[in-house]
Amino acid sequence: MYKIATLNKISSIGLRRLTDKYTITDDIQEATGIMVRSQAMHDMEFPEELLAIARAGAGVNNIPLDKCAEKGIVVFNTPGANANAVKELVIAGLILGARNISEGISWANGLTTDVAKSVEKGKSQFAGTEIKGKTLGVVGLGAIGVLVANAAQSLGMKVIGYDPFITLKAAHNLSNTVPVSQDLSDMISQCDFITLHIPATENTTGMIDSRRFGEMKPGTVLLNFSRDKLVNEKALLFALEEGILSKYVTDFPTEALMGKENIILLPHIGASTKEAEDNCAVMAADQLMEYIEKGNIVNSVNFPACSLGELNPEAYERICILNKNVPSMLGKITGILSDLNVNIRDLTNKSKGDYAVTLIDVDSAVTQEELDKALDIDGIISIRVIKIK
Repeated sequence: MYKIATLNKISSIGLRRLTDKYTITDDIQEATGIMVRSQAMHDMEFPEELLAIARAGAGVNNIPLDKCAEKGIVVFNTPGANANAVKELVIAGLILGARNISEGISWANGLTTDVAKSVEKGKSQFAGTEIKGKTLGVVGLGAIGVLVANAAQSLGMKVIGYDPFITLKAAHNLSNTVPVSQDLSDMISQCDFITLHIPATENTTGMIDSRRFGEMKPGTVLLNFSRDKLVNEKALLFALEEGILSKYVTDFPTEALMGKENIILLPHIGASTKEAEDNCAVMAADQLMEYIEKGNIVNSVNFPACSLGELNPEAYERICILNKNVPSMLGKITGILSDLNVNIRDLTNKSKGDYAVTLIDVDSAVTQEELDKALDIDGIISIRVIKIK
């Protein structure tokens, strides 16, 4: 029986994906896997039995990825599962930024007498612009960015994309009439609206800075439904004061932005729909089971994707090895198995960055103890035997 610990509230639809091989536990220290949403995990101590953490969402800033990789804990996320929910909120953000809606709501709710007369007299102060015919720049063409680009174009906007690392899948899903710029500066200078859809990394933190604001047209609307760290807040506030930006719409409130004019703050609700929470939980549960039971890795953020498919009934065991991505490691592993007189039926090896995964189907029994002893070499992080027969 595998034990799954849940942090935060996980959709019951996702939890029902777990088969009768699994039970839910409140004790992380006895968990085989963890399902989590936003709870901070950087200060947690993980048990030796923990094989994987599945984040029911895309961002993994709350999980210590390097620490997990060093301990042989595979971390999954669920890219695309909440993409439609975020896309819909971004479209709402475009209209909020164009039409002065939030200011109008606050003003209208403060009226007490002669309401109809006051409305007719005061409504002109909230006149905005339409988004049809305006140019939207989409920075980052992943699952969400592509949906936003296509939806905005269908609403009559001219859309320009930017993503130097666009995948074949994203390119296939993107409308063929949306151009993809290779020059961020050139794209920014053309846009009336700019929306950010990139992860917060060492290279992207603070990327929207004074230089980028200086490249924008006066009156640009900036939307940030990705991460607060992408935007330099000091430069942002200056851009608003100078009229470079007319509005900043974000799903990530911070103390520096509270109460500031022309900033629309939403309480991190991009993925807060029932449908998105269900989709993320289902995807997280499926990925956990696929790895725990078969060793296959899909959508990991700290180990490479690697799969040998379904367990082969003609094989005896499947061996799952996580190791450092160093030269000659695969040769050492196969050589040691040969010394143990273990015949390899099938094998796959994948690497990403500093880490690699090796999955091997073998034709004879070999115990966990034998492998732990024989493969006690530098670079091996974890070894797991998955019984087939």
